[in-house]
Amino acid sequence: MTDVDLDALRRGDEAAFLRLVRSQHSALVRLALVYAPSREVAEECVQETWIAVLRGIDGFEGRSSLRTWICRILVNIARRRAAAERRELPFSSFSDPGEPGPAVDPERFFRSGPNAGHWAAPPRAWSVPEEQALSRELRVVVAGAIAVLPPNQRAVITLRDVEGWASDEVSAVLEIEPGNQRVLLHRARSRVRAALERYLASAPARNL
Repeated sequence: MTDVDLDALRRGDEAAFLRLVRSQHSALVRLALVYAPSREVAEECVQETWIAVLRGIDGFEGRSSLRTWICRILVNIARRRAAAERRELPFSSFSDPGEPGPAVDPERFFRSGPNAGHWAAPPRAWSVPEEQALSRELRVVVAGAIAVLPPNQRAVITLRDVEGWASDEVSAVLEIEPGNQRVLLHRARSRVRAALERYLASAPARNL
């Protein structure tokens, strides 16, 4: 968003606000789903966020990006909503004791080189129908593995590997230390990898 767009938002320019909504709304819903118990609740959190943005845009001082500011508003709203429904886990519980399921070293999957982190993107498009079906199945496995992560890990991996955010912006939005952000991302990635390994081990005849 340019300074001109920001000035337009502060003037109450409807077209500028609609452009902002179109560019950010879907990502905000995905982030809200980290905390919200349903898509309906997530949408409500996002709507409340947009209202807060309209009311508070004059107070935005530019100390962070506009996106970071908006997402921080959303996270606070979504976490309050989750707490009210008694569904939130403490974000500070970085040790995640008693988490179900095995984890593996993510370096087995996120090795250095041009393909590092390639799992975060959807599998390549295949021409053979059977391979296309497997691609869809793998997407479901990854999405399912992320969905059952503790909220703290789910928030970090959603922003880093689904939305493609930089680590410093994720730390700013979630208000956590960079070191904690790295630990959470490491654990989340290792559990996603473990889910993929279990899936592939259960279907040895399938090849990527």
